[in-house]
Amino acid sequence: MLPGVEPALGIADRTLGRIGALEARLARNDAEIAAAQEVRYRVFYEELGAKSNRLEALDRRDADQFDAACDHILVFDHALPGPEHDRIVGTYRLLKEEGAALAGGFYSQDEFDLGSLIRRHPDKRFLELGRSCVLPQYRSKRTIEALWQGIWAYVLHHDIDVMAGCASFHGTVPAAHAEALSFLAHNFRAEPDYDVSALPSRYRAMDMVPCEAINAKSAFLRMPPLIKGYLRLGARIGDGCVIDHDFETVDVFIVLPVKEIKQRYISYYSGDAGRFAA
Repeated sequence: MLPGVEPALGIADRTLGRIGALEARLARNDAEIAAAQEVRYRVFYEELGAKSNRLEALDRRDADQFDAACDHILVFDHALPGPEHDRIVGTYRLLKEEGAALAGGFYSQDEFDLGSLIRRHPDKRFLELGRSCVLPQYRSKRTIEALWQGIWAYVLHHDIDVMAGCASFHGTVPAAHAEALSFLAHNFRAEPDYDVSALPSRYRAMDMVPCEAINAKSAFLRMPPLIKGYLRLGARIGDGCVIDHDFETVDVFIVLPVKEIKQRYISYYSGDAGRFAA
């Protein structure tokens, strides 16, 4: 970990979420971060076809310079045999502004102008969400709920005001997702105060299909589960998409002010999260 960046004090050793045998908590040491990186490699590189460099291929880990500055939410399945680090079935990477300052910025700033959003809201605390990853056999409502129990406890503990970050469509051809991207552009754009644009050098238009030609049900069904989940919470989408050739994805920007999270989800997560975040 980077000097001066420690796991969240007072919360690092606690359970942040629990559903049956699934437990969500923060990674407690470098070995657990390495185990999470191995899970990410299995999903992003082996399953989804991201391009690995020689070192990543040798280590079989998805790792970059931001990992040391982040907190890592892990979901363990305690019904599995073996040591605890072999029971990690899902992970999320959380980067606060303090960590971003030490890491040289936020991960998503290579694609989107997140800096301008932060400068417009100097009184608010931002949290970047990234590297969402769940093993195929655990892609269920229970695992996602355990992850979000953990994230919500973390948000409460750190008084986070705004969550943001990239979310992805598979492949590098925006036109292949024309209906879904256009549906987002026409119906879920962020309000001007929270809008974020793709960097000019990487900007690709999302509104490829006229609003009247979109089948809303079809468009929603074609979206990745992660993006649908964000929308259900109340998230909005930035301006333009970006092609990530390393990860073979089309990325959109998600912005979710905590005050905009729909009340039913706050009520659902708040009971346990309030206890876990204390």
